[in-house]
Formats: sequence, structure tokens, C-alpha cells
Amino acid sequence: MSLAKVYTRAQVGISAPEVTVEVHLSNGLPAFHIVGLPETSVKEARERVRSALTNSKFLFPEQRITVNLAPADLPKEGGRYDLAIAVGILVASNQLQAFQSHHYEFYGELTLSGEVHSVHAILPAVLAAEKAQRCCYIPQGNDQVASLAQHCNRKAVSSLQSLWLDLQGQDALPLNMQYPAVKTHSASSHLDMSEVKGQSAAKRVLEIAAAGGHNTLFLGPPGTGKSMLAQRMPTIMPDLQDNEALETAAVYSLIGHSINLENWRARPFRSPHHTCSAVALVGGSSNPKPGEISLAHNGVLFLDELPEFERKVLDSLREPMETGKVTISRAARQVDFPARFQLIAALNPSPTGSYTDKRATVDQVLRYLAKISGPFLDRIDLQIELPRLTTGELQSAEVAESSDCIRARVNAAHTIAMNRQGVCNALLGSKELMQHCQLGEYESQFLGTATDKLCLSPRSYHRVLKVARTIADMAGRENIALVDLKESLSYRALERLLTQLTRY
Repeated sequence: MSLAKVYTRAQVGISAPEVTVEVHLSNGLPAFHIVGLPETSVKEARERVRSALTNSKFLFPEQRITVNLAPADLPKEGGRYDLAIAVGILVASNQLQAFQSHHYEFYGELTLSGEVHSVHAILPAVLAAEKAQRCCYIPQGNDQVASLAQHCNRKAVSSLQSLWLDLQGQDALPLNMQYPAVKTHSASSHLDMSEVKGQSAAKRVLEIAAAGGHNTLFLGPPGTGKSMLAQRMPTIMPDLQDNEALETAAVYSLIGHSINLENWRARPFRSPHHTCSAVALVGGSSNPKPGEISLAHNGVLFLDELPEFERKVLDSLREPMETGKVTISRAARQVDFPARFQLIAALNPSPTGSYTDKRATVDQVLRYLAKISGPFLDRIDLQIELPRLTTGELQSAEVAESSDCIRARVNAAHTIAMNRQGVCNALLGSKELMQHCQLGEYESQFLGTATDKLCLSPRSYHRVLKVARTIADMAGRENIALVDLKESLSYRALERLLTQLTRY
């Protein structure tokens, strides 16, 4: 057989489109051509495959070899196609027989000696192969991470020779190798909410935010525990579902980040420095890579010293905060990355640390806070001011409530919302809001009056409703009560501060 067809997958963002590797052997002067929009790293596969076949005791055909990577308009890069090309040559030259290629997919970079090295982004590939109902031959170094996709058939390959022996039925490789169960450590084993002194109101806000998936802003002078509280947010958030954990792990696999198998179900926590660029935060470059917001997918993005970020950097978050994804468009390609993160922001109310400090005038404080745009602030559901701790609170020996206790209540409220509407309260659309956040006549009148007095935008109005829905779920109430609306409206600290400052 002079024509062979095998399958592999490319990497485009978090997706893994199928690539068909066609190999044709024809008469003529010996040559080796790879077509189908290959990058330099793919073109170099010619030398890697040639040496790997020769050193693995296979015959390299002295013919005209043409390899087509279809579809031709999809850019291919990296060494992930080496193994598929080598298998295609073996099939086309009849060195590999009785082989039904449509049942298998191959990923792996070949060394000159014929060993198979690991590749990046293996999780998106095996998850896509699972949907196509194909068995994957993957590098042995990737097998433990690929085992996270529990329903995918896979075989770990260490060399080209071992692959050939398996496909010929001479020495079968183990199917779906099982690894020792790794105890999953809770994030609370390192950080715990009980370590935070005082700040009971801020802890209440974090509990509401965790139960409903709401964005949060901490306002307060230095040393009040804003960063401590934010770092402990993942310890009280609802447990990740399997599909969510796999999505997050798949994003990390795109950048070659090693996945912590002991804690891969933990919510990610990202805290970029305020000097980071919009590309670092959102993602990009000529070959699009995920940014901090995608690495925080299904977790927490913490922005400390919020006014110190460039305004255009903060405003680049506005669309992802609404849609839960980010689209990176470049001249050569367009890539979508997931970005369903929960934002926690922290800031000092003045450039000197406190707005009561006489070193800063009211105008200076307003200019400092004006770095945060109104539309960005509109997308933050909960705003709370953290007061300075008293000496008695700092020296108190009283043990505060642990993260495990708070998380139990959060899970209960989150389960109520998921059973009712299938998503957390922060993700409710307009139609779902009308259905699940109905108000009584008196409650509706109260909220309307408060909206007019506080000059809330329609988006802020809806976010007040969503927060009130979460508070009602935490209290076990079927309908939103007046007390829920009052508490929800009380969490508008920055807006109240701005109103207070503009009166001077």
C-alpha cells in the first residue's frame, strides 16, 4: 500500500481540531515533503522521523514521500505530529499491516533514537478523541495527566518500536493504565479563614460571593486584611465538578504548566501584579496564549491595589466578566479561551491609604478613584469597606470560624441555586431573573425607590437582585424578602464613598 491515512489533532486555543495525516509513496528521486501549512517546527519533523525510523530498525523508504496535513488552511506547529507521520510511513511502506487507522489517534514528538517525548496540551486532544470514540496513543510522560479524562481509551507509548509491537499484536501495551489514587488535598490545609482576625462583615460578603459567584471589591486602609481574605476565598468556594476541573486543567496544559495531581480539583487563584499588561491579563501574542483571566477560569482573579492598574487594562476585563470567555483575534487566526472567573478587587480609598488623611485633598482622592471606570465598577456585585482592627480584636485569642464550616453553608446555598436554575445566581440572564427573582409588591416598590435615590444603572439593579437571591438561598427562603434587598443594597461601599466625597 503506497497511500496511508492516520489521525492526530492540532492545538487551537482550548480546542483540538482533527488533523488527517496522509502519506503517499511514489516513484522518483528520493524526497520528503510535508504540505498543509506546516510551521518550521513541523517541517523539521522530516529529519526527526527519518532518524527515528532508522534507529528503530525500520526501513526508511528510498522513494518520493509526500505528507499532507489536512485541513490545509489550519496552521500546524510543534512536534506533536511526529508520531502520526512515522506511523503513516510505516503503513504506506507495508511495514505495518492489518491496521485500521480510523480507530486510533497518535500524538508525540520523536527523538532521533525513536523514543516518544511528551507534548503540550494533551488534555484537549484526548477529550476530543473521546467524543470521536477513538483510542489514543500518547507519550508515556503525558499518560498520568491524560488519565484525568476517565472515559477516554488510551495507551502510553515509550518508543516507536513498542508502538509497532502493539499494533502488530505481538506485545500489547496496557489499555487505560490506572495510577495510584492520589489524595486530594483541600486548599484549606494551607490557608484557613479562621486565621483572619475580626472582619466579620467582610467574611459574610465573601460567603455570599462564594455561594452566588459574585464579583467583590474590598475597600479599606492598609493592614485591614484585604489580601488575607482574598487568598482564602478558594477555601470556601463550592467544590469543582469533574467537567469544570478538566476545563481548568486543559487551559493550564496549553502553556505546558505541570498539573498538580494532588490538588487538580482545587479552584485556581491568580494574583497578577499591577504592572501587568493587557496582553498578560487577557491573553494574546502572535501565537495566542491564555492570559491570567483564562488561568483563573473556574477560580479567583485577585487584583490588589486596583487603581494602580492601567485603566485600559482594567477595561479590557469588562467583556470577559460578562461573557465568560475571551476572543483573541490576530491577522493569522482567531482563538477563544474560557474566562469564567470570579473577580476580587482590593484598593485603598485614598493615595495616602485613608480618605480621612489630611495629606490628600478631596480632589486628589477623587482623581485617584477615577482611575476605575464606571462601567467596570458596574460589574462588581459586592462592595464593602473594611475598618481598621481594634487592639482588642488583634489580641483576641478567640478562634474564628473555619473555612470548612463556611464552605458547608456555601455548598448548601449553591446546591439550591443549581437545582432551581442550573447555574449560579451571578450567571442568571434576563429571562431567568424574571422567573426566579420575582418580588412582592412592597419589595418591588422599595427597590425601585432605592434605585432612583442611588442612581443605579440597569446592570447594577439586576446585580442587586442577584445578590438578594443568593442571600435568600443562604437563609433557605423560597422568595426574596425585604431584608434580603436591604442587605444587598448595603454592599455598595465605593459608590457611597464617591457620593460622600462629591458633596464637599
